[in-house]
Amino acid sequence: MRSQVTMADGRVLDAWIDSDAGGEPFVFHFGTPSSGMPFAGHLSAARQRGLRWISWSRPGYGSSTRFEGRVVADAVEDTHDVLNQLGLDKAYVAGWSGGGPHALACAALMPDRVLGVSTLASVGPFSGVEDLESLDFLADMGAENIEEFGAAVEGPQALAKFMDQVWPATQHVTTADIADNFGDLIDEVDRGVLTGEFAEYLAADMREGLRESYFGWMDDDLAFVRPWGFDLDSFEVPVHIWQGAHDRMVPLAHGKWLAGHCHGGCVHLVPEEGHISLIVDQFGAILDEMLGP
Repeated sequence: MRSQVTMADGRVLDAWIDSDAGGEPFVFHFGTPSSGMPFAGHLSAARQRGLRWISWSRPGYGSSTRFEGRVVADAVEDTHDVLNQLGLDKAYVAGWSGGGPHALACAALMPDRVLGVSTLASVGPFSGVEDLESLDFLADMGAENIEEFGAAVEGPQALAKFMDQVWPATQHVTTADIADNFGDLIDEVDRGVLTGEFAEYLAADMREGLRESYFGWMDDDLAFVRPWGFDLDSFEVPVHIWQGAHDRMVPLAHGKWLAGHCHGGCVHLVPEEGHISLIVDQFGAILDEMLGP
């Protein structure tokens, strides 16, 4: 399932492509920081619904070639290239957390190739769009994310200094210490799902994404606080926006803001879920809603 895909410009991406499944292609954009490695339970849920899983580590994660200065919209060209190389015309697209804006970019900029989109706890925009005064970007975030995004706004040098401090522990995070590693970013709801196979997977996923450097993580953060490179009112395909009220990484206000500004969006605000529990507890429902009746 694991492979490498070479982009038209010569860059290489670490990819996970389900060659054993038929059905409609399903592109999943992962969170920040992580890799494109899927959780076995999610892969199984996709297969059960006739979806063929396709994911990759964004530039700078794992062995994926860094694309310094990238913006969120640059993910669209990578998605085009991957689908082209696989001989695929269209796909469903979803994104969790930091992957959410990248999924929205696909909905906005390649509507002819996207069958439907779901975002799971997606971060909202920081700049480049109207009415941002109604989104207090840092409000209700855990202390670690307030520091991280504050450094991103200050610029690459400040963010690199932050990364130098946090990368070593995250690069080597284990199943036993992953909940503590998140610190103030999770409450009892998310802590409750960081057990067993999923905790083991998430720790391995983060180690895979950060095994060579923190550049993917750093470039993600810088891309989030820059203009994303597309309009949020330009969607021609169905967009489902999912957000949990217990989210301390990307607070509920982000989901509410996206719900009010993404033209044609279908909103799923889930009071009992957090940032991590949303993808653990609701993944099947998220796929079902995206696929429709």
